[in-house]
Amino acid sequence: MVDSFLPSLHGFAFDNDWPDQPALTLSTPFGDIGIGNAGGGLCGGMVFAALDYFLAGKDAVLDRPAAGDPLYKFIVSRLIDSWHVPAGVAQYYQWMSLPDGDHVVRLFNRPVVAERGLGWRTVRVQWPQIRKDLDRGLPVPIGVVTVASRNPKDLALNHQVLAVGYQADGPRVTVRVYDPNRGRRDDIAIGMDTSAPGRPVTFDHNLGLRHPVRGFFRVAYTPRPPA
Repeated sequence: MVDSFLPSLHGFAFDNDWPDQPALTLSTPFGDIGIGNAGGGLCGGMVFAALDYFLAGKDAVLDRPAAGDPLYKFIVSRLIDSWHVPAGVAQYYQWMSLPDGDHVVRLFNRPVVAERGLGWRTVRVQWPQIRKDLDRGLPVPIGVVTVASRNPKDLALNHQVLAVGYQADGPRVTVRVYDPNRGRRDDIAIGMDTSAPGRPVTFDHNLGLRHPVRGFFRVAYTPRPPA
């Protein structure tokens, strides 16, 4: 398990609380989505930028950058990178549209899984990939799905954090994360019981969110030289 990235040392000293500043509009297969108003948060950009600084061996900046500052522009550009338009946006939208647990139907009087839910996709598909990277000492950006909706405007209600380590006690797994919404805190985590992924999985957490966590997935990341 990895303890190399500590939010108290490597996270930004400022949190993801920004004034309303010029909006950034992304063109997606579902229409234009305004996610660039800093007042709505720049979590993905902060996660990618913090990891960029960490991998480059540089200290994260302490002072909150103003609009027009090179670091601010860098964070906004990394926000765009973190969404991986169009594939990344499509994955968030797909997960928002899926059930929490598997959709099971009966065929010839036998139960058949018609569609995998977020619990199974998180526990059986995404978590093994994330754990493999953490075991190699690599922090992992993860996309956190918070809402059940088919409205593309609700894409902005999802979140991104950086998985930095984990603890496993039987089927109980606790993933330690850097959450830009909570700043330099080392006690932020997402917990889950992996014993029955076909059923709705309860994800307990202390993220800086007003919504529950429905599931999470590994976000593709490519390093960039930090600002």
